[in-house]
Amino acid sequence: MLKIGLTGGIGCGKSTVARFFTQLNVPVIDADELAHQVVAIGQPALKLIEQQFGATSLCADGSLNRESLRELVFSDPSQKQKLEAIIHPLVYQMIREQVALLNAPYCLISIPLLFETHQTDFVDRVLVIDCPVDIQIKRVVERDHLTVERVHSIIDSQVSRAVRTAQADDIIDNTKTDTELAMQIEKLHNLYLSLSTY
Repeated sequence: MLKIGLTGGIGCGKSTVARFFTQLNVPVIDADELAHQVVAIGQPALKLIEQQFGATSLCADGSLNRESLRELVFSDPSQKQKLEAIIHPLVYQMIREQVALLNAPYCLISIPLLFETHQTDFVDRVLVIDCPVDIQIKRVVERDHLTVERVHSIIDSQVSRAVRTAQADDIIDNTKTDTELAMQIEKLHNLYLSLSTY
């Protein structure tokens, strides 16, 4: 089965594009959703995080203290690497397991940090959702109620727009209307069906 890696910077519209593909009955596996699952209460990753980062990494109810960890990893790249070393292998293992259960011509695997984790070999093609940085910032500030400075720091921690688009097999321009977005997705859907060996 053809595996399409869906990626893009924060606020580029990956979730929106994934929904369009879902409406075309394309299976979509979301790495972010799986990352939430692996750190749920009772999961081994949560215990490893507590051992690595201490009691402040958990909330009073035993769940992951996302705000505390977010502050830590954005102020110290080495801590970010330690956190990712715990979570990423588990997420990729879950992706492999889910792909093995699918029965379709192709699937979409949404991996926001596909380039940052050096996992492009994990997929057959890379689909990048692209938009200018100023649009990214505007969308994330409105959606997540973060400061412009924080959004800039997140964008700076990801590979640049130029790097993503240079390494993409396919690019969706997500600055247009929903109708134009749907047309781009329909065109790619037909391409992926033609490329699949299903």
